[in-house]
Amino acid sequence: MSGLAAVLAGRHAPGVHRWDSALDVPDVRHAVEHAGWAFGYVDTVALDSSTDVLRAIGDALDDVPDHFTGRSLDAFNDVLRDLTGPTVLLWDGWGGFARAEPERFALVVEILGRRGPDDPLIEVVLRGPGPEDAVPLLA
Repeated sequence: MSGLAAVLAGRHAPGVHRWDSALDVPDVRHAVEHAGWAFGYVDTVALDSSTDVLRAIGDALDDVPDHFTGRSLDAFNDVLRDLTGPTVLLWDGWGGFARAEPERFALVVEILGRRGPDDPLIEVVLRGPGPEDAVPLLA
């Protein structure tokens, strides 16, 4: 967990990264929450539209209003800005979306990774197979 541990400790800037880890979700959750960060988990392996993927990400995160439908990237950005504190999103099954809708995937990654100085910190770790050039590896 060294790469993620560095993010949680403030030694590595948060963003969107591929992560080679076989840790169980409860173990990751425990480490993240122990560090004082919120935790969300999403598995989008069975989802085939960007709306479904965005809605699933919204469902995985705390503080996202129930009326968020996943249809608007602007609304997605707004709900990320409204998170109440630093958050780690563990995203399994991302590769299918990245391959099926590469342009839309790139926009989602850009929104997840683009945080202003007053926005809450977000670390998104993409786990599992997917395009290796999509995002950098968290080492």
